[in-house]
Amino acid sequence: MRYDPSRPAGRLLLTPEDKEAPARTRRLCQLGLNERPDPGLDAYAGRLAEVTGAPYAMVNFIDENRQFFAGLHVPDVPPAAAVRPDGSAPVLGRELTRDHGFCPHVVVRRKALVLEDVRDYPRFAGNAIVDEFGVRSYLGAPLVDSTGMVLGTVCVADVEPRPWGRPGLESIKASAAELVARLERREADGLPLL
Repeated sequence: MRYDPSRPAGRLLLTPEDKEAPARTRRLCQLGLNERPDPGLDAYAGRLAEVTGAPYAMVNFIDENRQFFAGLHVPDVPPAAAVRPDGSAPVLGRELTRDHGFCPHVVVRRKALVLEDVRDYPRFAGNAIVDEFGVRSYLGAPLVDSTGMVLGTVCVADVEPRPWGRPGLESIKASAAELVARLERREADGLPLL
């Protein structure tokens, strides 16, 4: 973990130290996974959102400096919790720094993370994603390839607390394993992603 002194007082940011980031970056470049959005991965994120009923779903690859959503599903209409007092809403783009969100924790932990209400966890309650997008719950699992490398995550987020429970955990882990198998089949066949 590291402390970022540039953050405003009272807002500690604990981002996990990621010793595998250089090797992961090389592997992602080799696979071509951290360069551009992929319509197949967007569709995969859309199915994940549909299955879980979450407004946000991502296939997220994390390199040394950023998170890249090669697959992204966002709601057509922003949830009310994400709308600012002036009526505007933040737009979730394809990239985030490593100190935003919860996926960097999943990657370093190498295991799924279930946050039914992020406000219950001081480490996560002050995250910029919580404040900017109104995220209140998160469910994510690592994408671990056959070499043992964690490439990134599949995850969903909601603006309401969610009792994901054991079914949610098992579902996100199965989704991660399924996606890794599909990515590796494509790599072995020399085909484009999905």
